[in-house]
Amino acid sequence: MTKLTLSRALNEGMRRALEADPKVMIMGEDVGRLGGVFRVTDGLQKDFGEHRVVDTPLAESGIIGTAIGLALRGYRPVCEIQFDGFVYPATDQIVSQLAKMHYRSRGKVTLPVVIRIPFGGGIGAVEHHSESPEVIFAHTAGLRVVACADAADAFSMIQLAIASEDPVIFFEPKRRYWDKGEVDMTAPLDTALPLDKARVVMPGDDLTLLTYGPLVRTCAEAAIAASQEGKSIEVIDLRSLSPLDMETINASVSRTCRCVVAHEAPVYAGLGAEIAARVTEQCFYNLEAPVLRVGGFATPYPVARLEEHYLPDLDRILDAADRAFAF
Repeated sequence: MTKLTLSRALNEGMRRALEADPKVMIMGEDVGRLGGVFRVTDGLQKDFGEHRVVDTPLAESGIIGTAIGLALRGYRPVCEIQFDGFVYPATDQIVSQLAKMHYRSRGKVTLPVVIRIPFGGGIGAVEHHSESPEVIFAHTAGLRVVACADAADAFSMIQLAIASEDPVIFFEPKRRYWDKGEVDMTAPLDTALPLDKARVVMPGDDLTLLTYGPLVRTCAEAAIAASQEGKSIEVIDLRSLSPLDMETINASVSRTCRCVVAHEAPVYAGLGAEIAARVTEQCFYNLEAPVLRVGGFATPYPVARLEEHYLPDLDRILDAADRAFAF
C-alpha cells in the first residue's frame, strides 16, 4: 500500500493509462507546463511530451470539440475543465455531439472521451469555481457520470474511465484533493470495483445515507457521531451518478427502512430527487419514513464567507437522520 493524496492518485492513474496506451492523450488549460491549476497533471508533459499532454487555449467548447474529432480518429482524449463552472461553454458539444454520436450512428461510432471536472465547494472560492453541475450531465442520455471520493477510488476509477468505450464525465471533489489515503498500486485493474457500482463505506442497520464526492467523508463522520448515540447508519458512496446502482441502494434501504440522500448541489431538482423517487417506488413497502434530502440552497453559490452556511455539514446531515428516525 502507498499513501497518496487524491490528486496524486489521479496523477498516477493517468500516468498508468498513458503508459499502457499510446492513443491516450491529456488536454486542457495549463495541464502541461503548469501541471493544472490543482497540479493534478504535474510532471506528465515532461515525461510524455507536448504531443500527448497538450496545453490548449482558454476555450472549453474548442477543447471538447477537438477531443471529439480525436476520438473519431481512434484516440482516447482526457480533457480537463479547469473549474466546474467553466464547463458551460462546452455543454453544447457535450450534450449535442459527445452524448449523441453512438446512438446517432446506430452503435457504429464510439467516443471514448473522459472529461475531468473538479467540482464542489469548500476552497473559499466564488461562483464558477465552486459549483456542482453533475445533474445536468446525469440527465443527458449517452454519458456515464461518475464521482470519486478518496485516493484509492480515484486511482482505479480514472483508469477505468479512460478504458471505457463510452464518454465519461468524471467529477473530482476539489476540496478533497489533499486528503491522503492508502492506495494499492499493485492490484490489477480488473480486480477494482466496476465503474458503475456503488460502495458501502460504513455498514449500518438503522438508516441508509446515500452520497458521493466531497460529502462521502462528511457522511462517514456523521455516521461515527450517530453511533455514539446508539444509531447505526450505513453510508454508501454512489460513485456512479449515471447509471445509478439501484441494486446496492435497494438492498440497503430494504434492510434499514430509512434513507437520507446528501449532496452539495442544490436540493431543488438535484440528483437526490431522482434517487428519492426511485427508492420510494422500489422500496415503498419497506420504508418507515419519507426519503429525506440534504443539499445546497436554491441560490447562486455564495461568497467565501458564507459557504460554510451553504454547504451541508455534519449537523445538517445528522438533523435529517434524526427527522427520519422520528417518524
